[in-house]
Amino acid sequence: MSDQAKGQPDDGVPRGTPDRESDGGPASRTAPSAPWQSPGTPVPEIQGRPAPAWQSPGPPQGPVPQQPAQGWGAPYPQGPVPQQPAQGWGPVFPQQGPGQGGSPYGARPLPQGPMYQAPPKPGVIPLRPLGLGEILDGAFQACRRNPVATFGSAILLQAVVALVTVLLFGNVLSSFEALEAENATTDTIIAAVAGFGVIAMITGVVSAVALLVLQGILVIPIARAVIDQRTSFGQAWRIARGRILPLLGFGLLSFAAGLVGLVVVVGISALAVLGLEEYSALVIVPLVLGAVALLVWVSVKIVVAPATLMLEGTGPWTSVRRSWALTRGNWWRTFGIVLLTSLIVSIIASVISTPLTFAVSLVFGFSADASATPDALDSIPLLLATQAITALFSAIGYAFQAGVTSLLYVDLRIRREGFDVVLMREHERTGGGPSDILPGATPPGTSFGHQPGAPA
Repeated sequence: MSDQAKGQPDDGVPRGTPDRESDGGPASRTAPSAPWQSPGTPVPEIQGRPAPAWQSPGPPQGPVPQQPAQGWGAPYPQGPVPQQPAQGWGPVFPQQGPGQGGSPYGARPLPQGPMYQAPPKPGVIPLRPLGLGEILDGAFQACRRNPVATFGSAILLQAVVALVTVLLFGNVLSSFEALEAENATTDTIIAAVAGFGVIAMITGVVSAVALLVLQGILVIPIARAVIDQRTSFGQAWRIARGRILPLLGFGLLSFAAGLVGLVVVVGISALAVLGLEEYSALVIVPLVLGAVALLVWVSVKIVVAPATLMLEGTGPWTSVRRSWALTRGNWWRTFGIVLLTSLIVSIIASVISTPLTFAVSLVFGFSADASATPDALDSIPLLLATQAITALFSAIGYAFQAGVTSLLYVDLRIRREGFDVVLMREHERTGGGPSDILPGATPPGTSFGHQPGAPA
């Protein structure tokens, strides 16, 4: 009765089904299989009959709340989806905006290497191995920053040399007047020639000593300019005062070595002349060429010895050893820089001084009385003016050459010993204020810089 009220036949098959037959037919005798039900659904017990097939429930009454769609996986949240970093193979990198190196496809940004930083430059040169242009420019800038200590010292020493030259050659010209006499004897001629030779030797020695002292003195303001320290005229001489005697000792050592070499060459040449006679040229010419080449090689090897002696406080022989070690492996480069600097200074000095000397000669020539008897002493003013001009431009050239040699010493120490670190620490120790610090020296209480007596 309940089944009929629901509009279903009592056999559980809906009306109008083609398979429905009369009672006792096959369809009535075959029970349909139970449909699939979700796990956990209770199966109703029907007497002798299978459970009815599952039917979808009717539409719900009233508003239906929105439910998240069910599917294969986690429910997708409703509303705006927050930005999440892309997951991939490897660590997650933070997202970067436009113009910040990010990739629109989620690729990993390239790691940025360290940015280039220029080496520090507290003074006239950067604290790193130097090139030729930087050495030349640094020497000029150091002389320009300390004009009195550099050009003033050079002009002072060259003025002394010029004065000595004028006084000595004045005596020589006076003695040459005896040669014009009609009764000039052989003894007079020999005396005049010997006097000229002695005076020329004295002038050469004075010039060499003055040049050596000048090179040693000018090392101080040039080296101090590397750590941005200005040097006055009196300060340069006060700092260098205790190193003048060792510097002269180095000059005496160099002179003795050169004299020994000259004696050896002359002795061998004399023996070749006595033994080989007309074939002696086969020995003398190669010997002289070899001696000149050896002199050039040794001169370049010890070119920074004065700077080592003045800055490191070493003795003459230790300075030679230090210079020998610093130029090892850099001989050709050192030779090229020294040669180029000498050529530049010589050309500039000649171009400027030659016209001035010619003009002075013309002025003194026209001002002299043509009817007067020529006198050797009348040429002393001309000689004095010429020496003054030569001394002025020679002083400027020597100051520039000394600056190049000093910076060459700094460059060699930077390349071989990491001297740039020492210079930076010494610059920091000064605090930017004036002081008497000497780069490369070892002041009391410090442990950096080259230690005198340490192995080169």
